[in-house]
Amino acid sequence: MRKFLLSLLVVASIANLGLAQTRKPARPSQAKAPAAATAAPAATPAPARQSIEVPFVNKVLPNGLEVIVLPDKSVPLVTVELAVRNGSFTEPPELNGLSHLYEHMFFKTNRAILLNACENGNYGIRTSPRCQETLKLKPQLGDVSYLQNIGRLGLTYNGTTREEVVNYYYTTTTPYFTTAMRVINDAVRYPLFDEHEFENEKSVVIGEIDRNESNPVYYLNLALNNRLYYKHPTRKNALGTRESVAAATTEKMRLIQSRYYVPNNAALIVTGDVRPDEVFKLAEQIMGSWERRAVDPFKEFPMVDHPALAKSSGEIIEKRMGDEGSGGTDQNVFIQIGWHGPSVGKDDAATYAADVFSYILSQPDSRFQRNLVDSGLASAAGIGYYTQRNVGPITIVLITTPDKAKAALKAVYAEVAQFNSPGYFTDEELEASKTILSSRDLFDREETSEYTHTLGFWWSSTGIEYFRGYHKNLDAVTRADINRYVKNYITGKPHVGVALVAPEAKKIANLTEADLIGR
Repeated sequence: MRKFLLSLLVVASIANLGLAQTRKPARPSQAKAPAAATAAPAATPAPARQSIEVPFVNKVLPNGLEVIVLPDKSVPLVTVELAVRNGSFTEPPELNGLSHLYEHMFFKTNRAILLNACENGNYGIRTSPRCQETLKLKPQLGDVSYLQNIGRLGLTYNGTTREEVVNYYYTTTTPYFTTAMRVINDAVRYPLFDEHEFENEKSVVIGEIDRNESNPVYYLNLALNNRLYYKHPTRKNALGTRESVAAATTEKMRLIQSRYYVPNNAALIVTGDVRPDEVFKLAEQIMGSWERRAVDPFKEFPMVDHPALAKSSGEIIEKRMGDEGSGGTDQNVFIQIGWHGPSVGKDDAATYAADVFSYILSQPDSRFQRNLVDSGLASAAGIGYYTQRNVGPITIVLITTPDKAKAALKAVYAEVAQFNSPGYFTDEELEASKTILSSRDLFDREETSEYTHTLGFWWSSTGIEYFRGYHKNLDAVTRADINRYVKNYITGKPHVGVALVAPEAKKIANLTEADLIGR
C-alpha cells in the first residue's frame, strides 16, 4: 500500500511544486549575481512547437462510467486503474481520513473472494451460514474461478488517496488485463468490510498518522492548510486524525460507498498494450451492469465554499528537527507562504498561467532564484500552484538559516512586489518554461503505468477535457495572462506565512508574525 504522506520533506515539496501530480527535474546548482529590475529585452520569435496532445480516447458508458484508454504497444504490459471522485474534499470532520481508510479496505476480502473460498473450501466451510448466504450471490457475481490462480499472475497493485481523487490500479502482462478489470469490478461493487480486517486496517492507518506526526514538517504543512482553509480544514487533510480514524465504523464505509463509489462518479483508465475498441467492449461487459446513482453525489453533497482570507496571518512552529545535539536540520528554518489560488471550472485561464509562471520562477537563471538562492539568503526556494477543483493553494517554500531568516523573508516579499513589473521575466523565459512543461510531460509518458495516475488525477480534479487541451492552452499563455493571475491571486492579497524552527534557532532567527506576512 503506497503511504499517503502529507508530511512531505520540504525539499521534496519544492521539487514537486508546479504540476502537482507529476515529477519535476531537480534544480541544478549555478552561481549567479543577484539580479536587478530591468526592462525585458527584445525577444527572438519563438519557433512553433509541435503539438504534443495526449493521444488518449474516452467513452462514457450508459451507466455513467467514463472509460479512458491510452494505447502504448512498446511493451506487453497493461495498467488498469479505477479513479473515484472522493478524498478529503468530500470529508466533513466526522469522515476525515475515511476516504484513505476506504482505500485500504478496497484490497481486502470482497464477496467474490469469499465466494471463491466457499466454492473451493471443504464441506465445513461450504455449509457455514456465511457461505450459504454468499453462494446465493453466484448469479450476480458470476464465475469467480479467475481468482484461483491470481497469485501466480504477477499482478502488481496499489492505491493512493489525495484531496480530490482516490485511485486503485493493477499492472499486469497483456494476456491478463481482463483479469485486472475483473478484480477491480468485484472490489468496487461487492465489498465485504469484514470487521476483523477493518479493525486491523484502522490500526495500520493510525500507524501512518503516527509516522507523519513524527516528522516536524508535517506540522508546517498542517498549520498552513489549517489557516488557509480555516472554515473547512478537514477538506484539505486527506490523512485525517487519529480520533476520526479510531471512531470509524463499517457503517461509515458503506455510507462512503453509497455516495461516491458509483459508476457516474468514477473512471476506468487503461493504458499500455491494448486496443481501445477491445477495452470499451470489455468494460461494457464487465462493468456495464454496475448501477448508477440516481443523483450526482456532488449535486446532493456539493463542495464546500472556502471563504476568502479576511486578513494575513502568521504562525511559528517550534519543533526540534534532528537528534538532540546533532545540529543538522536544526540549523535550518523552513518557511511556507500561501495564498488562495484559482479553482478549475471557475478560472481555468488562471490555472494555466499559474503553471507557466511557477516554471519561470523555478528556473535557475530566473531573477527569483538569483536573488534568493544565488545571493546566499536561502539554500532553496520554490513557488508553485496545486491544480484543484476547489481552491488550489499557491505556495512559496523557502529554506534558510536562523541568522538569515529575516533578510530572506524581506527579500521574498520584495520579489513578490515585483512579480508584475515589466522586466521581471523575459519573453525568452516565458517561452522556455512552456517548452519545459511540455517536454516534461513527454518524458513522463515514457512510463505508461505511472502516467495512468496522471490521467486519473486530471480526470477527477479537472475533467478529462481540461487535460485534453492542457498543452494547447499552456502554449497560449501570454504575459498579460500571467499579470492577471498575479494581480487577482497574489499581489496585495491576504496570505498565510508559517515557519518551522528549532528551539535554539528560534532565538537567533527572532522571527515575528509581521516578518512572516511581509509587514
